[in-house]
Amino acid sequence: MDPEVLWSQAERPRRGRPPAHSRAEITAEAVALADTEGLAAVTMRAVAARIGAGTMSLYSYVPNKETLLELMIDHVSGDHRLPPEPSGDWRADLRGIAHEQRAIMRRHPWLPAALPARQTFGPNTLAVVEYTLAALAPVGLDAPARLETFSLLTGFVASHVTYELAQEQATEAAGRTSGELLDAQTRHLRAATATGGYPHLAQALAAPAADPAAQADPEAVFDRLLNRMINGLTTAV
Repeated sequence: MDPEVLWSQAERPRRGRPPAHSRAEITAEAVALADTEGLAAVTMRAVAARIGAGTMSLYSYVPNKETLLELMIDHVSGDHRLPPEPSGDWRADLRGIAHEQRAIMRRHPWLPAALPARQTFGPNTLAVVEYTLAALAPVGLDAPARLETFSLLTGFVASHVTYELAQEQATEAAGRTSGELLDAQTRHLRAATATGGYPHLAQALAAPAADPAAQADPEAVFDRLLNRMINGLTTAV
């Protein structure tokens, strides 16, 4: 895949009649299909059917599925709602970026799995990267380290959302509430630690939770883990 061809060149005008479709339309339909049926459902044939075009004609707009995936990732990156400029409080700014990423990944559950295959940054993604690098300027990291921090943050959010979605699917499949499953898991672990073979786990289970409600609230859990990761960046500096 050539990033210059993909992002730096506008769609070539054709002679004769105007094109019946556009790359943007095709990308939006592919995103909608992935949102409802999963990434595996996104094939050139399926997307062509959604826009009422022949499969082969789709290749004149998008040369292959790999390119379509790049377009889809950048398309949903445009959902980020970030301030025009960072606030100067880099921790708060990183938290804001992470919460935006989490919201987007939950709206588009296929995105965490798609990100590792990304080969290039489109214009929407570049805008998010630029904002993040600016937000990290007060930390004192050099530019390559700030890029790595962006990758770390995105990877953390993608991993956490993948876990959240998997737990929600498991709960639904089990036909029990998350609270019921948590209680069953707790009983199992307490029985296991009662054998004396897991002293450190027993200590962790015995410690009272500071706020039991926060332990179960997905937003609170995400915030707690996110703050721990962000504070780790300070230690690294």
